[in-house]
Amino acid sequence: MEINYVLIAIVGVIIALALCYPVLLLCRKLKFSQTILHYVESHKGKSGTPTMGGLIFILAGVVSFAIFAEGESLFAWLSLAIMFAYGLIGFLDDFIKIKFKQNKGLSPWQKIFGQVGIAIIVGIFVYLKVGTSIDFFGSTINLGWGIIPFAIFVFLAITNSVNLTDGLDGLAGGVSAVYVLFFGAILTLSTVKEMQNLALVCFAMFGAIVGFLAINTFPAKIFMGDTGSLALGGFIASISIFSGKVLLMPIMGIMFVLSAVSVILQVAYFKKTRKRIFLMAPLHHHFEKKGVNENRIVTIYIVVTGIISACCLCLEMAFK
Repeated sequence: MEINYVLIAIVGVIIALALCYPVLLLCRKLKFSQTILHYVESHKGKSGTPTMGGLIFILAGVVSFAIFAEGESLFAWLSLAIMFAYGLIGFLDDFIKIKFKQNKGLSPWQKIFGQVGIAIIVGIFVYLKVGTSIDFFGSTINLGWGIIPFAIFVFLAITNSVNLTDGLDGLAGGVSAVYVLFFGAILTLSTVKEMQNLALVCFAMFGAIVGFLAINTFPAKIFMGDTGSLALGGFIASISIFSGKVLLMPIMGIMFVLSAVSVILQVAYFKKTRKRIFLMAPLHHHFEKKGVNENRIVTIYIVVTGIISACCLCLEMAFK
């Protein structure tokens, strides 16, 4: 089984690389380009960059997993289906932005309605078919029916946190790739077939995202758009909920958490005092305003995610 984890990641990379330029050329031909927010001064030169690149790793992940999937893989396929559903919300958001040549797509309420709708369905499924317990380094917590509102919160928190992290070339993709790699490694410790296939789909997505990063790192030839960031958030939330290891997410995904928390604090503090805590939120834009190079910020985010995720893997192995 171990060799399959390596092979599926390699296949994911190859398929994503094969899709990169056809999708890039198609987006250019259809003029699917990004309008940059006017107040992000350092990103003015990125205006007009093709977007919706998330389609690359969505397709690559699905195809590579389809090649290697075997046995009980309901949770894995559902994770991909949920990723696609959230990606569809992002696609509609991106399409509206492109059609009207602005940076505002779906309204916040339209986005929340779609996200909550999917999350409710998933929460009910988890309650009825998956189980109501969550695990934390060997300790088990049974939430009972509370797993449904908990799942809704998890999906809203994770999808929007990943979406907020998507602000620099290769940032959301790089952090997500490291996250799913280590999360997949943790799931390989299980002897349950469903968990092994969930690990397999993590490695498939890791390869798919890495392949996408070939044209998404600085200077990005294509952005993932909300199509990609919401899809990644949906996928990460799914594997967290289905595996029962959702409490690892705020630890391993600390950089996602910081993005969301920085925005919440900024908005709340500004409404109360008319002053700002950060020069700009999310946090990565604050660092940009402080003069930190874009590539340095991306590298630090990825390295921090890798170090913390590796520590979580070691702890999971110790408590196994």
